[in-house]
Amino acid sequence: MLRSMNSAISGMQAFQTDLDVVGNNIANVETVGFKQSDVQFADLLSQTMSMGTAGTASSSGSGGSSATTAMGGTNPEQVGLGVQVAATQMDMSQGPDETTGVPTNVAIQGNGFFVVTDGTNTYLTRAGNFSVDSAGNLVLPNGVIAEGYSSKPTGASTTQPTTEINVYQLANIQQGSGDTVSNVSIGSDGSITATITKKGTTTTEVIGYLALAQVPNPQGLVSVGDNLFSASSPAAGTPTYWTPGQGTYGTLASGELEGSNVDLSQQFAQMIVAQNAYVANTHMIGTDNAILQALVNMKNS
Repeated sequence: MLRSMNSAISGMQAFQTDLDVVGNNIANVETVGFKQSDVQFADLLSQTMSMGTAGTASSSGSGGSSATTAMGGTNPEQVGLGVQVAATQMDMSQGPDETTGVPTNVAIQGNGFFVVTDGTNTYLTRAGNFSVDSAGNLVLPNGVIAEGYSSKPTGASTTQPTTEINVYQLANIQQGSGDTVSNVSIGSDGSITATITKKGTTTTEVIGYLALAQVPNPQGLVSVGDNLFSASSPAAGTPTYWTPGQGTYGTLASGELEGSNVDLSQQFAQMIVAQNAYVANTHMIGTDNAILQALVNMKNS
């Protein structure tokens, strides 16, 4: 079998993966908080037919002795055996903000991820399209609940926040008692403000704070769908938690959502490159097939 055929097959497989990634990026051009990915390629092992040799320095005699000239060095003779996908790397740059005017919608300005839970697992996300459900929970559209603090912590910690944001519980109101919580909004520092009516008295209070998380290597986060990343991604490192605006943690823009950071012009250009590279590899296989056919037909010539 010709080496070039195997190389071409590996090229087809690699660029098919590239097209898969580009297709996913384009499909998520309107997904809140989505981060586009890029494919990184690496060559496969090369077959070495001969090793290189080092050259030997020439020497010349003195006092009438003859000069000695040595052979120069030679480079190794190698043939590459194809290409492989080395990695798919997320572009964690911030996407453009989109104004919604909803006071519980927030976009992170800078570093960090929102912390949410499904009751069993903890996730990180850049999507801030929160709303208050009928039970008073601050939730994303898929039902996961935002996590945070009942009071502002004094420093960052690797201890996961365990307060699930429920406006009734944070306001110390028994749901169904006649007391109400309304006009919930989120400030730039993650503060959750609400209008509370207890026994006919109405006040506006800060009832809690949203948490943000940072990880040492955001590109190492594992996507689990629904705009979520696993909070226990080994390559990403151990998360640290704090509130927005503290240290290197970003602030929040209320009434805004972070849009997808997919660059359509870049993705269409990459799609054209990947398509033509895929076709070029199919032509290589066609050429190899013609050579093999010629070899088989030698007995008839």
